[in-house]
Amino acid sequence: ALIKVEYKTLPHVVDWERAREAAAPQVREDKPNVEMINEYARGDVEKGFAEADVVVERTYRTGFEVHHPTETHGSVASWEGDHLVVYDSTQNIHGVRDGLARALKVPAANVTVIKNYMGGGFGSKLGLNEQTLVAANLARQTERPVKVLNARRDNAVCVGYRPSSHQTYKVGAKKDGTLVAFSLLNYASGGVGPGDDVGEPVVDVYKCPNCKVEEHTVYTNVGGSRAMRAPGHTQGAFGLEGVMDELAAALDMDPLELRRKNYSTRNLGDTGLPYSSKGLDKCYELGAKAIGWQRRNRKPGEGSGSLRRGLGVATSIWFGAGVPGTLADVVLYPDASVEVVCGTQDLGTGTRTHMAVVAAETLGLEPKDITVKLGNSDYPWAPISGGSLTAPSVAPAVRDAALKAAERLRALAAARLKVAADDVVMGDRRFFAKSAPEKTAAFAEVCRDLRRETVFHGERGGMPADRYAFNTFGAHFAEVEVDVETGRVRVLKYVAAQDSGQIVNKLTSESQVVGGVTQGLSAGLFEERIMDDTTGNVVNPNLRDYKIATSLDIPEITPLFVDVFDPRINNLGVKGLGEPARVPSSAAVANAVYNAIGVHVREIPMTPKRVLEALKKKEAGS
Repeated sequence: ALIKVEYKTLPHVVDWERAREAAAPQVREDKPNVEMINEYARGDVEKGFAEADVVVERTYRTGFEVHHPTETHGSVASWEGDHLVVYDSTQNIHGVRDGLARALKVPAANVTVIKNYMGGGFGSKLGLNEQTLVAANLARQTERPVKVLNARRDNAVCVGYRPSSHQTYKVGAKKDGTLVAFSLLNYASGGVGPGDDVGEPVVDVYKCPNCKVEEHTVYTNVGGSRAMRAPGHTQGAFGLEGVMDELAAALDMDPLELRRKNYSTRNLGDTGLPYSSKGLDKCYELGAKAIGWQRRNRKPGEGSGSLRRGLGVATSIWFGAGVPGTLADVVLYPDASVEVVCGTQDLGTGTRTHMAVVAAETLGLEPKDITVKLGNSDYPWAPISGGSLTAPSVAPAVRDAALKAAERLRALAAARLKVAADDVVMGDRRFFAKSAPEKTAAFAEVCRDLRRETVFHGERGGMPADRYAFNTFGAHFAEVEVDVETGRVRVLKYVAAQDSGQIVNKLTSESQVVGGVTQGLSAGLFEERIMDDTTGNVVNPNLRDYKIATSLDIPEITPLFVDVFDPRINNLGVKGLGEPARVPSSAAVANAVYNAIGVHVREIPMTPKRVLEALKKKEAGS
C-alpha cells in the first residue's frame, strides 16, 4: 500500500461531566477543560430573591442533536483553465468562493460557486467545508472534474451537531406572578469547540429587574459542534419555558397568564431599547384560541387513566432583521421579459418564490411573469442563508430594484399616455392614467420603449439600530397524550403563532413553520447522539439508530401569523422566519407533558424511559 496509517491511543474524555473532574485528561493544550463563555448581570439578584414570595430552582438538560440533512455535504469541482467552478451544497456561496480563493491562493474573481438546489441546510453548511477543498485540489491535480460526497456515517460524525446543555435556573416571584429575580448557571459541551450561549431567552423574553447568567463550555475529545437552527435559543427555551411552567404551578397560576403578566415591550439585554414592533401578545391570543387553552388541566396531572392528555405553551424570541448592503438586480427586456438576479441561495425555503412575489407586486405583474436567477457567486452579493437572514435581506433589495424599474416604466408610460409620471399607476400588466382612466398602455408596449435590456440595481438599506431592537417572536401551543404505562408521548395537535413581520408568501411561510416545528418535535422526543465513552466513537451514526421523527409522529400543525408590518426594519416590514418556529417547539411539548402527568421531564429527548423514570420519582415523592 502507498499509505500506511499508524494509530496511537491517547488519554481521552468523552463525557462532559467527567471532563469537569480534576483528574480528567486535558482536552486542549491552549485551554482548560472548563471555560467561561458568557456572563451577564442586571440589578441585584440576591436582593430580588430575598424579596420573592415564591422561589423555584430546577435543572434542565438537552442532549446532542446531530445534523442530518437529507442531502449530505457534497461538492463537484472542475477547472476551466485558471478558473474554478464548484457546484456545492452550501448555505453561503460567497463565503465558499472567498474561502476557496484564500486556500488555493487564487483571485476570488477566478472562482465561481453554484448552488441551484439543495436537500437541506440547517447551519452545518455555512462556509467552506473539507470535501469542497478536497474536490477542488484533486480536480486541479487530475485536470478532471471531481465529485466528493459524504457518506451518511461521515455526515453523522464529522459535520457537527447542536451542543448539549445543563441549565440550572432559579426564579423568584411575588404572589401575583410578578418576576423579581432570575438566575441561570449553564454548562454546555460542544466537543473540542465551544458550546452554545443559551442565556439570551432568560435575559430578554420576560420582564424581570434582576437577572444573572453564568455560562461555561466544557471541552471533550469529540468533534466540534456547529450552528444548528436557532443555536442556543432552542436549548435556552426548553429550560426557561420549563421553569416558568413549574413556577406557575407553585403560584397556582395559569402558565399563559404568568407569561402575559411579565410581558416586556423593551429588549432588556444589552441594548435596553424598545422593540421596533412586537406582536407576541397577539400570538398568545391567537394560539390560545386555536388550541382551546381553556381545556388544559387546571393543575398539572389532574387526569386519570393510562392515557393522560395535557396542553402546553412556550414563548420564543429570535433575531432575523436582515443584513444591510444586500444587493439585487431587476433586469427589464424590450420583449417584456423580467429577471430578478441575486447571489443568494434557496435551501428549499421558498427564496425563489418570495423574490418573484416582491418583484411582481411592485411591477404590477404576476409571479409567473418573473424569471428568478440565484445560486451563483457571480451574481450580486447576498449574505449567508442562516440566522433567519435571507428574506429580510434579499426581499428588501429586490423591492428597491423593482421600485427603480417601476419608476422608469412609469416615465415611459407617461410619455406614451401624454400625462405626468405621477399620474400613472400600474397593475394587471397595464399602465393607467389616474386622471383619464380610458388612457392605458400595455406592459409589453412600454417595455419596447426601453430599446435595450436595462438593469436596475437594488440594495437593502440600513436600520436605526441605535433606537430600536429588532426581533421576532412566537407563542407555540401543544396538545399531547401520554401513556403512563409505556411512557410514550404522542403529540395530537400543535399551533404555532408567529410574529415575523409582514408575510410575503403565506404558503412558503407556513411550510417554514411546519418544518421548524417538526424538527423541534423530533429533537424533543427522539433525537440523541450516543457516544461510547471507552472508544470515543459515535454509537448511532446512521438513520437506523439515530431516531428522527417520521410523518407518523407528526400531528396536525397549524401555523398562524400576526402579520405585523414593521416599517422600521426595512422597506417591506419583513422579518426572518426560518429559525423562530424551531425555538419553542420542544419546550411546548415538554410543558404539555407536564400538564398531562404532573411531573416535568427535564431532559430531552423525552424518551419513554425518561418519562417512566419521572413518573417513578413522582410516585416516590422526590
